[in-house]
Amino acid sequence: MKRAYRSDGLAWVLFLVLSTGSLQAAPPDVQTSEAKQFTDEIKPILIKHCIECHGPEKVKANLRLDQIADNFDNAQNLGHWMTVLKRVKAGEMPVAERPPLSPKEMQVLTDWIAAKAKVAEANRAAQGRVVLRRLNRVEYENTVHDLLGIDIDLKEQLPADSSANGFDNVGDALHTSSFLMEKYLEAADSALNVAIANRPKPPVLFSKKISLKESHNVKTTTESVFRKMEDDTVICFSSSAWNQVHVSTFYPQDRGLYRFRISACAVQSKDKPVTFAVFAGGGRRAGKSGIVGYFDAPPEKPTIIEFVQYMEPRTTIILAPYGLAGANTIKQIGADKWEGPGLAVQYVEVEGPLHEMWPPANHRRVFGNQEQGPAPIYNFRDRVEIISKEPEVDAKRILRDFTRRAFRRAVTDEDINPYVALVLAKVNEKNTFEQAIRAAFMAVMVSPEFLFLQEKPGKLDDYALASRLSYFLWSTMPDDELLALAEGKKLSDPAILRQQVERLLKNPKALAFTENFVGQWLGLREIDATEPSHLLYPEFDHMLKVSMIRETELFFSEVLKDDLSLANFVSSDFSMLNGRLAKHYGIPDVHGWEFRKVKLPAESHRGGVLTMGSVLKVTANGTTTSPVMRGAWILDRILGTPPSPPPEEVAALDPDTRGAVTIRDQLAKHRIVATCASCHVKIDPPGFALESFDVIGGWRDSYRVTGSGKVVMVEGRRMSYHEGKKVEPNDVMPDGQKFTNIDEFKQILLKDKDQLARSLAEKLLTYATGGPPAPGNKPEIETIVASIKKKNYSFRTLVHEVVQSEAFRRK
Repeated sequence: MKRAYRSDGLAWVLFLVLSTGSLQAAPPDVQTSEAKQFTDEIKPILIKHCIECHGPEKVKANLRLDQIADNFDNAQNLGHWMTVLKRVKAGEMPVAERPPLSPKEMQVLTDWIAAKAKVAEANRAAQGRVVLRRLNRVEYENTVHDLLGIDIDLKEQLPADSSANGFDNVGDALHTSSFLMEKYLEAADSALNVAIANRPKPPVLFSKKISLKESHNVKTTTESVFRKMEDDTVICFSSSAWNQVHVSTFYPQDRGLYRFRISACAVQSKDKPVTFAVFAGGGRRAGKSGIVGYFDAPPEKPTIIEFVQYMEPRTTIILAPYGLAGANTIKQIGADKWEGPGLAVQYVEVEGPLHEMWPPANHRRVFGNQEQGPAPIYNFRDRVEIISKEPEVDAKRILRDFTRRAFRRAVTDEDINPYVALVLAKVNEKNTFEQAIRAAFMAVMVSPEFLFLQEKPGKLDDYALASRLSYFLWSTMPDDELLALAEGKKLSDPAILRQQVERLLKNPKALAFTENFVGQWLGLREIDATEPSHLLYPEFDHMLKVSMIRETELFFSEVLKDDLSLANFVSSDFSMLNGRLAKHYGIPDVHGWEFRKVKLPAESHRGGVLTMGSVLKVTANGTTTSPVMRGAWILDRILGTPPSPPPEEVAALDPDTRGAVTIRDQLAKHRIVATCASCHVKIDPPGFALESFDVIGGWRDSYRVTGSGKVVMVEGRRMSYHEGKKVEPNDVMPDGQKFTNIDEFKQILLKDKDQLARSLAEKLLTYATGGPPAPGNKPEIETIVASIKKKNYSFRTLVHEVVQSEAFRRK
């Protein structure tokens, strides 16, 4: 199989060489003329006005203008030159302390940059705005799942993807290397191990009810945190991590899907549910990947909570009640006398591994009804493999179907012949037919036709359009209906394309759009980048963090589903809350884990993504908030006007957690420095508008400090922090508009809904196509904005308009 990979790896390298070889260099006389202009006219201006701040002695904004090349076809160089053009036109370069450009110098420099950028844009348009784009980790895993009909974690086997323009599916950032190709080969091998069934049908090893009385920690604990009833019921009163209940009598030998039914209810809970988490594998320390979910046990009356979970061999599930008393408190009284709420579990029923047919559906998805025969090997005497009396005929049939789905288009004999030849060569080397066809599968799964989205310059053909649409809304390959429409050349019909957008959005796979777009647009993937200080924020816990993310995703889905105005992302009268998040926001009468649409009280100061806990957490560190960080986030993610990077010689602020000075006092020093003021006058006001929210998104009137201050009591307990100085969330926008709090700031943002729509349209186009809009796409974006404006800035309409746009339908 290694030899098969090396052969195809060579084809992959040749593919890249041939594709890049089509780029023709400019004629020598043109190069000479342009080089002379750069040397004689442009460089002297840079040396006179720019090198002192952007040269070897000092490098502001990470921009070296003494080394910048005049090659505008290079994306990085083009970006640097466009930054120069923008800042020179805005009067930000040179800085105030330096002599300004003369009118003639200004004209020469800006005209030269604009002309070179226009030529570069024309060159790029001829070859396509979006560069050759490979599947990122998430797209690869989803595609393999759909191709083989399996469910296996593959993305963790692959190196992390780089991001560009805010997204990790942008072609410019998706580099490829021999190391990555090796990892793809290993991932393909892992996937085929799961997809190919070469053993007899495993018996159903578990099909029984388990009492938690049989669990190890319930049987052996000497602490009085469990109440064992006369029947099989066990009541757990503690949320201590040391008292999680491992269902230790369930410890399967075979991986696969298992069905769990948990009979549970809340007791002594004052008619409120008790929430509990279920972890698979390593318990709470397993992190996000180990959690199955949170569930509500209703008061008094037992209910059945059912789910199906993929389990690795020799693992189990763990039940962890949430929000109950600590173990030490219960031990002082004893579980038998404890009157606080508890989780009563009558039994846990387990069935599995689940197989509706054998060979399973994933095996048939690859091989169809190909015959199997005995293929015993050492320690596996019952092993079976697919067999063939006519290897060439069967290989062609199997590979034609496999490559059609893998390549996401119709295939010809020319496409599959190399892979059929590989099968026959392997058979001639005395490999079994299954081993030979497996080598061909692996070659297909590391081929450029599989790993890259095949898009030719100009208008996309129907197959490329099908892939672009499915990877936009599903992050995976097109399904059979999309491929059939593409094969019939019907998908490019605007009406059919609109129907397909609706169909894809209504499919459960569209959850990938919510998770992947929202996770990157709003930065939610960084939720674990910092851990709030347990001294300043003792209320922060795993359930609160998970609830924060869930609120934002559900809110996005609600706006999309109900075709609401995108203005709701700035200000809304509702949100999607559960009991944990409602408590955090101070909103009454919402209990339990389950999320629901909640109308927000007028005085809540919530509504829209700016005031959601998830956004407020990812725009802060674990200890303090920064108006600069939050302000820059709003300018970039919401308004689409990201600020310039800070000068390197200006030291970052060192927040004072002891409370002697506020962040406003510290930033005031930056605002009086000319080199800082031009940016801070734009960044700081949006950031100050969010100062009423702390590191974890809780409302505050005063800062929490570790130094001296007013003692803080919460539910009768003295906190480890003190009350510091008052928060001042007021400021003045660059155009003179004043606000006193977040509510007034939101109204300022809503005055320019066109800019909100413009920003979101650009981000959707970047995510949908794998490349940012080019300057030439600006009129098209304005058309999109004008179109959705007529429909009250409908978000679902925006998605449709993006898909119908030329920028989406062309490379």
